[in-house]
Amino acid sequence: MSNVRVSSYLLTAPRTRRPTLSTKLRRNYYDYSYGYREPRTFSLPDYTPAQLHNRTVNAPLLRYVDSLRTHGHRAARVDPLDLLQREEVAALDPARYGLVDPTQTYDINGIVWTHPVGEDSGPELWPLERIARHLREVYVDRIAYEYMHSPSKTERLWFSHLLESEHDEDRRVDTEGRKRIHEVLARSEVFDQFLQLKFPNLKRYGLEGGESMLPALDGLFRSAAQAGVEHIIVGMPHRGRLNLLTGLLEFPPAALFHKIKGGSEVPEEYSVSGDVISHLTASPSLKYSGAQKPVKVSLLPNPSHLEAVNPVALGKTRAKQFALLKMLERTGETGCRPGDRVMCVQLHGDASFTGQGIVMEGLGLSNLPHYTVGGSVHLVVNIGYTTPASSARSSLYCSDVAKMINAPVLHVNGDYPEDVQRAIDIAFKYRNYFRKDIIVDLIVYRRWGHNELDEPAFTQPLMYEKIRSRRSVPALYEERLIDENVLSKDMADSVRAQHKEFLASELAAAGSHKPGSTSAVLQGQWKGLAWPANKDAVWDPETGVAGDTLKRVGRASVSVPEGFEIHPRLQRHVKHRLQAVESGQGLDWATAEALAFGSLMLEGYDVRISGQDVGRGTFSQRHAMLVDQRTEGVVVPLNLALECDGRLELANSSLSEMAVLGFEYGVSWEKPDILPIWEAQFGDFFNGAQVIIDTFVSSAETKWLKQSGIVLLLPHGLDGAGPEHSSSRIERMLQLTNDRYTFGSESARANVNLNIAFPTTPAQYFHLLRRQVKRNFRKPLVIAGPKGLLRLAAAASSLEDLASGSRFRPVIEDPAIADPAAVSRVVCLSGKLYYDLVKERQKRQLESKVAFVRVEELSPFPFQPMADVLSTYKGAKEIVWLQEEPRNQGAWTHVQPRLNAVLERLGRNEVTYMGRKEDAVPAPGIASVYGLQQRMVVDSAFDGLQ
Repeated sequence: MSNVRVSSYLLTAPRTRRPTLSTKLRRNYYDYSYGYREPRTFSLPDYTPAQLHNRTVNAPLLRYVDSLRTHGHRAARVDPLDLLQREEVAALDPARYGLVDPTQTYDINGIVWTHPVGEDSGPELWPLERIARHLREVYVDRIAYEYMHSPSKTERLWFSHLLESEHDEDRRVDTEGRKRIHEVLARSEVFDQFLQLKFPNLKRYGLEGGESMLPALDGLFRSAAQAGVEHIIVGMPHRGRLNLLTGLLEFPPAALFHKIKGGSEVPEEYSVSGDVISHLTASPSLKYSGAQKPVKVSLLPNPSHLEAVNPVALGKTRAKQFALLKMLERTGETGCRPGDRVMCVQLHGDASFTGQGIVMEGLGLSNLPHYTVGGSVHLVVNIGYTTPASSARSSLYCSDVAKMINAPVLHVNGDYPEDVQRAIDIAFKYRNYFRKDIIVDLIVYRRWGHNELDEPAFTQPLMYEKIRSRRSVPALYEERLIDENVLSKDMADSVRAQHKEFLASELAAAGSHKPGSTSAVLQGQWKGLAWPANKDAVWDPETGVAGDTLKRVGRASVSVPEGFEIHPRLQRHVKHRLQAVESGQGLDWATAEALAFGSLMLEGYDVRISGQDVGRGTFSQRHAMLVDQRTEGVVVPLNLALECDGRLELANSSLSEMAVLGFEYGVSWEKPDILPIWEAQFGDFFNGAQVIIDTFVSSAETKWLKQSGIVLLLPHGLDGAGPEHSSSRIERMLQLTNDRYTFGSESARANVNLNIAFPTTPAQYFHLLRRQVKRNFRKPLVIAGPKGLLRLAAAASSLEDLASGSRFRPVIEDPAIADPAAVSRVVCLSGKLYYDLVKERQKRQLESKVAFVRVEELSPFPFQPMADVLSTYKGAKEIVWLQEEPRNQGAWTHVQPRLNAVLERLGRNEVTYMGRKEDAVPAPGIASVYGLQQRMVVDSAFDGLQ
């Protein structure tokens, strides 16, 4: 073991800090490895002795005030339709606490906060009537607050101080601000009316009834820009998306109309499928007065699966933050924290927020050290789902799920846009101060049904009778401003007329609209990369590394700081790796992985591996992080010993698949110079993230021109562990590919959407990982990873297999065959079964009779390499495909037509299947049945051979 210095990225022991409630109530794992940032600490002045005394003397008043803070939301006027059946809240009656005389005066010092934080004005006498009126104006009005459930006294005090010390003038929006709100609202209404007139059969998911969403976002973007935020990542569903795109995000209406009329949103040279109008995107830089810099707002593309985009937005935000942090640290600026320059905004629908489990999973990531983004602002556009709330959720509010992380919630009446902006401003202040998530529940309504062609009165006749009899939100606000002489009628009409004229001109221009240059797809951090379908795309780069570099990385991967006490059983791990690296022989999978990670780091690439217990590894094989047995301090040896710009982040995750994979996918969208890996605990569990795989991983490139270098590492293999610990469902992954069926020039040039590999050696795994970032484009990679092979000596590799000049081999011929012409049977296969077959062949002494050809990459199918290998077996009577998975699973259905195309080219008979028969499960749970089946699979490779 070598002694190395501790870099500035790492700590070997826990930092001393003041215990907080969270550290008292849960075990604190001291993971201060790269990616961890010390959370901000907060404190407000505690009560003075005089205030504490007053709170005791006036305990009934304190109880009343706290009841208003806690229960005021239940009586607040937050429903624009006034359909919520509010109960009489007994807790809000002062008489309940013995307070019956409205003229009685009380000292409110330390009970009601009428002054800024830290300002103690001494005794302050208010009559009960004034106290009740003041607090009801705050807590029982058009904004309702839920923050008293927070376990943090500091957060509760912060809210109380902020809300109760505000004066009327603090809450007012100035004249220019009110005109801006009107402009945003009026233009949104004109836009919806224009689309309805010109395209009456279009499902546009308009914003009528929920127009206050736009001034909410406009106010949020402005506040963020003024606070120094430079990037905002937005994830949102379909409702109101077109209004946001054209109203705030500068998306050209001509481009939208071109798309509505059947045109493409992407240049013609890209042979892609595109997506529907409600998934369009924009990424403008917006300028706001009072901000030193423009703020770039990136609205991400989204699938129709509600909420699926939100963890993707989180991951992209995190990756952008850490790219900025690394850049700032190079210049010596260390005070920047997640959330300072980049913010995540997540929009939700009320039904999906309470109904989709990915919301809970994403909230669960919000405060984890390797997933936090410094707080998200969540805007729930509460339009009222077609199914009534009584059937859609079991909680009072759709936002109640957010209380699992003690997030504060602000409910606001969408009929009052100024209150909406005030609520969003408070939300941003909270997020910016505490760097935690906060929810704004914007309660609005939907003038039409789920879409403009739907009839909601089928199931909600009374609600829609009321909706259709009321004036629109923009119209009501416009009338108010005219009545208050903020706007004249002519000015208001002019705003609408000008926007209608603008839309008409854009519609006229739609016929000649041409989508922007394709070079715009690869800008910023993606500049210099290629489109994978272009001729300059390099699919098979050299991925080998010089031997001296590999040895340096190997030693670094098990470097232990002086005085750091590792677990005694890991001494063997360290010794074995050093012996393998120095001898150049016996490299296991974990060693090859460490060599891939470290060599990429030396070349300036970052590596992030995420999943459940990835630091140690599910099978206790990785040990990329070491824990001091005395202090529980953590080090990551590769970060510790390799003095390079690339860093390794080991993101031990919560027990989530869908949100965590979505998060890592978002990371891959932001940074092409990172190797992002999501490792499933077992490959079987990937299906908890199936929506992300279907709608992002496999299809984002062809829908949205979005490249991704995400790696899905899915441990796979039948080994007696039963139905749910055996299979990564390779067949499902292969079904998602657009891999070609024919053998020819077309298949050689095909831009296949997914790379799917089933490597059988550590060297192959090493090359796959390095290939991900050594290519000049990015492509998702699914690896059916090892379990039993992790420590199998027969599967070990040498340093020579990883050395300069080497690369990944999609097909591996049988190294034991001296005379291919003498072979009578060629068995093609993938995975660990190869080693069982080699062992059995040696036992039966049939080395000259049967050859085993390993197909290491299943997509894109290696037509030419297979033809090259199989053509050498001229005397073979049969060519078979053998797999341990059931016939209706595994690679068989993918391989069969493609291998037959190769055999047809060679003038051979079609491939024959060998292996398990069809089954409803990947593997049996009865050990004796598994053993018998596996024995039959192995024996079938040799049946009839002498």
